[in-house]
Amino acid sequence: MPDPISPLEPDQPFCFTCSPEGVCFNACCRDLNQALTPYDVLCLKHYLKRSSGDFLQAYTETHTGPESGLPVVSLRFDGTGDLACPFVTDAGCRVYPARPASCRTYPLARGVSRNRETGQLTEHWAIIREPHCLGFDGGRSQTVRTWIADQQIADHNRMNDMMLELISLKNQYRPGVIGPTDARTVYTALYDLDAFRDKIFNNQDMVGIPVDAHIRERAATHDRDLLIVAMAWVGQRIFRLPKKERSPLA
Repeated sequence: MPDPISPLEPDQPFCFTCSPEGVCFNACCRDLNQALTPYDVLCLKHYLKRSSGDFLQAYTETHTGPESGLPVVSLRFDGTGDLACPFVTDAGCRVYPARPASCRTYPLARGVSRNRETGQLTEHWAIIREPHCLGFDGGRSQTVRTWIADQQIADHNRMNDMMLELISLKNQYRPGVIGPTDARTVYTALYDLDAFRDKIFNNQDMVGIPVDAHIRERAATHDRDLLIVAMAWVGQRIFRLPKKERSPLA
């Protein structure tokens, strides 16, 4: 029996197919504890044509990371005894084009490490074989690189890596638990982007935030750029990062 989690090189082939014809179709959308990244929330609220505040209220719940005090946003499973995703239907995912990065990546898992001297990121991949998933039986051969392209994961990874870098820098320069007031501010800035744009983006507190001028200009109307600005703002105003550490977020 193969290991449930096995390392995988980017060009190493693996066999997997998921389709409505599979007897396990949608099984991976149940019994979930689905955390959402800020970029996941951005994509989902755009697809559903809702404000960030409305989306968060309707579909998510938030708890506090015990070691950091940072907000952790997850999908809420109201009235679903099997912990089914609120977006899953018998026909499949109703938000499939905007599905979270973890859904796009499955059955692969991705980790990253950063060289402290060069700042270079190295990806680490593994394949997950869960008992309920039968997609490996007769699935088509592909590689990590082709899976990334097919599932359109690259942009999610870039944005999520920026978030991971922000958390890493917070742990380095402001270790321990942040207070509830700062936690609420982080939540607004990173997850409730519409509120961040209304309450913070255009006020004087944005002066000196280290982001590229073009990104700052586009952020007035484009949420992806606004999220980049928000991460830089959180790094400077809440996590109090030294200037030399702000460039990865710009």
